[in-house]
Amino acid sequence: MFADLYTKAAELASQGRPFAIATVVRVEGSSSARRGSKALIDPRGKLLVGWVGGGCAESAVRSEALLCMETEKPRLITVDMSDEALGVGMPCGGTMDIFIEPVLPKPELLIVGHGRIAETLAVLGDVMGFTITVNDPGAERSAFPQAERLVTDDFDLTETPIGPKSFVVIATQHKRDHLWLKKALAGNAAYVALIASRHRAALVLDYLRAEGVGEEKIATVYAPAGLHLGASTPEEIALSVISQMVALRRGGEQTLNRHDAYTDAVIRQCEADVRP
Repeated sequence: MFADLYTKAAELASQGRPFAIATVVRVEGSSSARRGSKALIDPRGKLLVGWVGGGCAESAVRSEALLCMETEKPRLITVDMSDEALGVGMPCGGTMDIFIEPVLPKPELLIVGHGRIAETLAVLGDVMGFTITVNDPGAERSAFPQAERLVTDDFDLTETPIGPKSFVVIATQHKRDHLWLKKALAGNAAYVALIASRHRAALVLDYLRAEGVGEEKIATVYAPAGLHLGASTPEEIALSVISQMVALRRGGEQTLNRHDAYTDAVIRQCEADVRP
């Protein structure tokens, strides 16, 4: 059974599909499962392969597995099978501790733009466990060796879908940044950041308002992007943005820090660096 389980796990992982692994780590008293028993659960709560106990014990594990996948955090649960009223409805005696671990595909970091900020974002994003997609006509493979996808011909913005698991950083230096920002918000991206001067950011956000985008959506945009580290170089700006992304994913206290992350002078220098 374990061979089938590991084969299925490898198949799901190779396809980039999320799942959870449940493992019985302690058994006390009577139980139909044994310590070390395992099962795979998919995002619909279906037990794909394996065994961690039948009936309501399985139901409890499936429910907790869904929570693990949603929160991206493992859980250790205790299933009480000794009390039909207060436990899981299986008066067969005994308890089990079950460790449930989510196995999730890497989140995507979509970098729109090229230049030193974008290049450093790709490096740091790769180290932090993101899959990297770069979209920009001026992007070259030699500058983005970490990118899983490099899109240089996407004039109608259709080659890079954006969804709730996408982290989007727009660093186009004014080139269609308003269109990308609208697309990212329409896709309900997990994180949307605009690297621009305060003046440019205000113009872009006003454009969104004129296009009918609600204030609630606009309020989710990080502009200026990044935590307030006092960044003064492109590399430091990229670090502040990646730090903000990690804080958002992990529930850090600085996720809502929207102070100026850099000065307009720094942005002007970055813009000069990427002009042809």
